[in-house]
Amino acid sequence: MVLHVTPKGLFCPAGDFHIDPWRPVARALITHGHADHARDGHGAYLATDLAAPVMRHRLGEITLDTIRYGEARQIGDARVSFHPAGHVPGSAQIRVEVGGEVWVVSGDYKLEADPLSTPFETVRCHHFISECTFGLPVFDWPDAAEVAREINTWWSRNAAEGRFSLLGAYALGKAQRVLMMLDPTIGPILTHGAIEATNAVMRAQGLPLPETHHVTPETDLCARQGALVLAPPGALAGPWARRFRPTSTALASGWMRLRGVRRRRAADRGFVLSDHADWAGLNRAIAETGAETIHVTHGYTDIFARWLTEQGYDARVLRTEFTGETLDEAGET
Repeated sequence: MVLHVTPKGLFCPAGDFHIDPWRPVARALITHGHADHARDGHGAYLATDLAAPVMRHRLGEITLDTIRYGEARQIGDARVSFHPAGHVPGSAQIRVEVGGEVWVVSGDYKLEADPLSTPFETVRCHHFISECTFGLPVFDWPDAAEVAREINTWWSRNAAEGRFSLLGAYALGKAQRVLMMLDPTIGPILTHGAIEATNAVMRAQGLPLPETHHVTPETDLCARQGALVLAPPGALAGPWARRFRPTSTALASGWMRLRGVRRRRAADRGFVLSDHADWAGLNRAIAETGAETIHVTHGYTDIFARWLTEQGYDARVLRTEFTGETLDEAGET
């Protein structure tokens, strides 16, 4: 078998490497910089040149080699290449070929293009290891332009009434995507430290993010009334968020498609926005690979594998420690 799961993660015996391992290994190929895929403690890392800056920011001093999209590299008896996943800047699907048999590890992905990430690229293969974070029919994403209008309308109304608009979004990828959707003429944009640090990394890469202001203990919030405040989801319920009064809170996540999630998180609004493929996107991506066998991981795996089997695929559940999109990222202060 070209790839199989070990206690340390997904392993390729022919190349003696792991892909997104969850325990320390000698050599790790990394799809992208989110913490459930890029962990510390590995001897050596390989990731795309576009993912490298944020990985260094998050993991510190690591032995990191880079590779460009589409570049082929021979590692032992395995030929590997990285291809755009459309998830966050630098995210990749990893193609592994051994003896003419091709496997593709999707990492996290979405088919909808955005201003930040290199658009998803279909990679033909025999075996496709696919995430299915949102592998239910209820998850169908609205048009991003409409979501942008909803967010800006919410912010504008709050600003007119003198309220802060406190919006929760992942510090890597989601927050920057939201920033690109905002209308800065409405008011100032304030950021939590975890988001501002990631913004700095991406600005250094040349991504044209709008002006933001890092919230520190010295920030004069009285002069920023009506601002939009962008923070990791976990920070919304903690002491960091209590300094903003009066406020309206919201979350930007694919989970906002489920009734009750926003209410349980005590948010005033929920905006359906995800950097993962929805139900239609998952099905389309899988069909276009032409893969004979589909291995599904992190998400509604049992349900989605059963659905794929009913569609005629050889579908199997692959148990991993990946988590996909959650509402619990807190970040630093």
